[in-house]
This record gives sequence, C-alpha cells and structure tokens, in this order.
Amino acid sequence: MQIYFSPEIITPEYQVLNVVDTKNKGVGNVAFLFAEKKLYVYGILEDEEVGADFRDLVTPYIKGLAKAKPDLDIFACLYVGCKKIKLNEEEENS
Repeated sequence: MQIYFSPEIITPEYQVLNVVDTKNKGVGNVAFLFAEKKLYVYGILEDEEVGADFRDLVTPYIKGLAKAKPDLDIFACLYVGCKKIKLNEEEENS
C-alpha cells in the first residue's frame, strides 16, 4: 500500500499532515513543531503494514525541513499501531 501526505494545516510554526492511502482514506497523521533550533515530530499510523512506508515517507521530509535551518535538533516520536518506529540506526542502538 502506498501512502502520501495530505496537508491539514501549515504555518511557519507548525505543520499538521494527514497520512492517506491511494484511495485518499486517512490512515494516520504527523505533526511538526518548530521551536527556535528544535524540530519536534509526532506521528501515528493505524496500520502496521505500512510502517516501513511511513518511515520512508517521513525521513526525507524531515531532512528537507532540516535544510532550511542548519544545526536543527530533531526530536521524533513516531508510532505505527502501538509500536514505536525508528528513523535511523542511532535510535536502534540506544
């Protein structure tokens, strides 16, 4: 199943994006909050089958946002079903 972002609200301080499938059915959401040199990311997806797709969708999006603000500290909390997913290997080792 492919998933996509569908913007709900986008401001300079925060973004709320719906995560939808190819039928435009909502399967989750993700929020990005900008606070000075910090980026907080919180997201949850209902269906565990698309966990890898969710990570593959969110990771480059965060990297793109980080390019706009050098030295940005990123704090992420992402869940698929009831399981936390990790964005990179550093999180997996901690």
